Amino acid sequence: MDTTRTHPAPTYALKVAGQDIAPKIAPRLVSLTLTEGRENTADQLDIELSDHDGRLELPRKEAEIELHIGWVGQPLIDKGLFVVDEVEHTGAPDKVTIRARAADLGGQIRTRAEKSWRTTTLGAIIADLARRSQLTHKVDERLAQIAIDHLTQTNESDMHLLTRLARQHDAVATVKKKHLLFMPINGTRNSKGQSLPAIHITRQDGDQHRWSSSTRDAFDGVKAYWSDSVNGKRHGVVAGKTTGNVKTLKETYASEQDALAAARAERQRLERGLATFELTLAVGRPEVTPQSPVTVSGWKEDIDGQGWLVKEVMHSLNEGSGWTSKVQMEMGVDPVILANETTNS
Repeated sequence: MDTTRTHPAPTYALKVAGQDIAPKIAPRLVSLTLTEGRENTADQLDIELSDHDGRLELPRKEAEIELHIGWVGQPLIDKGLFVVDEVEHTGAPDKVTIRARAADLGGQIRTRAEKSWRTTTLGAIIADLARRSQLTHKVDERLAQIAIDHLTQTNESDMHLLTRLARQHDAVATVKKKHLLFMPINGTRNSKGQSLPAIHITRQDGDQHRWSSSTRDAFDGVKAYWSDSVNGKRHGVVAGKTTGNVKTLKETYASEQDALAAARAERQRLERGLATFELTLAVGRPEVTPQSPVTVSGWKEDIDGQGWLVKEVMHSLNEGSGWTSKVQMEMGVDPVILANETTNS
């Protein structure tokens, strides 16, 4: 009986001006690495090519590259559009390294601006920011309905403001292919607002792993202050318990609602970070993306019994190997439970 185990063959598409250049560069490919993150950093694509014969043309900066990755015989996963912003030639042996970042995190959205909003909603503000950068957008319904009494943008880029709002409301703000998405971190949705499929990973799928759990950053509650514009008095609100180890946020917020949102968001971040799990998959999973919900089996009970949320993933293709994926995860936390544990002080 033939027990030989066959592995899937990796494949990819790199489109420039609508043309797939992957077949042309494949003989020169040394490595291709895609890093996708959730925080305020653009996804990054690194391509290393051999220039052993000196005939490789250097790409122009700001060239746009569209990337799809996957396995032969399976649908490729669209990973977005990237703009070349750095080219490096090294040797010997001679190599060209191309670095490109997500296309939609430049231009107007990175330009500093001045604006203020009064008596509006978070959804209306996100829509306004999207229009300024000529983006389509989608905002989580619950987040969109949050009332905003006053918000000021002072010498601040739209992207920085979006990041600030996302942190205050424990959300993720991403832009891909001219589309702005503003969703709860625990919302597990992709850049189109579609629910991400749950992914299951077994011990046999993994090559290396690292699980860590710490009580160093464990808090019973998070306190935030807000200033009453009527009488100038300072008030506090706590997400969680008012006794025990309570973390106090440094910023004083403009309203009770803003302080409450910030306290809840910080508590959810702290809860997610109490345990982390890193996996290197010898046979990569191109469908894994930031926000993907993950369950695992084959490790310890504390690891298998926890729902995980992908924070960052690195997909790599090297000479003589298929796709590998390095996945960084944190604990999934139910925001409804945490949001219900709030007291004034």
